[in-house]
Amino acid sequence: MDGSSKVVRYGLKKAFGYIEKDPEKNMMKLMDFVDQLAGDNPDTLPKQRQMVRQVLEDPENNMYQLILHILRDTDTNVLKATFENFFLNATVMGWKRQEELREKYQCNIPWAILLDPTSACNLHCTGCWAAEYGNRLNLTFDEMDSIITQGKELGIYMYIYTGGEPLVRKNDLIALCRKHHDCQFLTFTNATLIDEAFAGEMLEVGNLIPAISVEGFETATDGRRGEGTFQKVMHAMEILREKKLPFGISCCYTSQNLDSIGSEEYFDKMVEWGADFVWYFHYMPVGNDAVPELMPTPEQREYMYHKIREVRKTKPIFAMDFQNDAEYVGGCVAGGRRYFHINANGDCDPCVFIHYSNMNIREHSLLEVLQSPIFMAYHKGQPFNDNQLRPCPMLENPEKLRKMVAESQAHSTDLQSPESAEHLCEKCEQYAKNWQEAADRLWKNSPKGKAEA
Repeated sequence: MDGSSKVVRYGLKKAFGYIEKDPEKNMMKLMDFVDQLAGDNPDTLPKQRQMVRQVLEDPENNMYQLILHILRDTDTNVLKATFENFFLNATVMGWKRQEELREKYQCNIPWAILLDPTSACNLHCTGCWAAEYGNRLNLTFDEMDSIITQGKELGIYMYIYTGGEPLVRKNDLIALCRKHHDCQFLTFTNATLIDEAFAGEMLEVGNLIPAISVEGFETATDGRRGEGTFQKVMHAMEILREKKLPFGISCCYTSQNLDSIGSEEYFDKMVEWGADFVWYFHYMPVGNDAVPELMPTPEQREYMYHKIREVRKTKPIFAMDFQNDAEYVGGCVAGGRRYFHINANGDCDPCVFIHYSNMNIREHSLLEVLQSPIFMAYHKGQPFNDNQLRPCPMLENPEKLRKMVAESQAHSTDLQSPESAEHLCEKCEQYAKNWQEAADRLWKNSPKGKAEA
């Protein structure tokens, strides 16, 4: 451990000592430590840090209540690991390193890497895009270890597991958490494999947070995932709460379920369950068997645009919308701009929803992947639309994806039923036209849209 690391760890220990004694009184001292460590460098997210300070100065703020809940109801060692790995390593310090390498290599360097440990799953949910891969593909432990090791050299300390059901590989995931104790890990999961023993291991390593997939209340969840699934999920949440382990929820909204999972009742229920965050995803018509009719209507998507922003101002849960929040991250984040995806066969996709690639991680380094033709097409093309409520090169700008795939000669990485970019983009053309009017109106009236007008 070098001298600077020792100073940081000493500062963390002192700051958390204050938090343990009286979290409500001493939260600002933790921010003082972060600001001291970050300094005035524009690469260390000064605006975001200032926003956190404003929240901490207002006890009536719903986000203040969320932060207080996290501090009070999260195991101390988990809290320390999350703060050090997510906020310091992945965000404050990692971002600086990523910016340096973006400039050096003139390509995208991501904040996070999504990877599929396996394509296998203990459930078979209706409409799951991961099922397109089949269920016999796996990244080995050594391959995942290599990805993370290479990633840290690029300043990447955030790793997100998708699948398949990642917890089919729970022993390897815990081993990776233990080996890379300076990284933050998040896993999307159906939660049915979370038991007392695994929760105990999560408590031990401290750096793995689950995002539990729930598509509504009991009838809807069991209808899509199988009878009895909802109660298994509720039991998993109970275990996590008892062990003071943080968790979030993942929701895919469609034209058929929005009335339920976008309701006031559902948001209140997620708070009651003890979730710290909820991540909403728009149904994507990916795969030859996809059902375009499940894509939300413009009215439904606009409803979610307003609802998520309302929830962030009123409820003690942090709500995110993968599509509608693009204005906060400058448009599309795929292609390595902020993240990319590695499937269980090692294929490196620019997006978890867009399965076209020139590279496989078994044959190329992470840097070679980020400099490959399809990734450089993303790098040169972003943002794909000046209206950041129309960010996606597939969903809202299908002509862009069609062109990038053709020019880069990327191939489909769907090994079970390869889908041409032409076929995928055709399913999005009418949707893009239908959404444009609402998106342009919302963007024109948004603070960022007005500033850029």
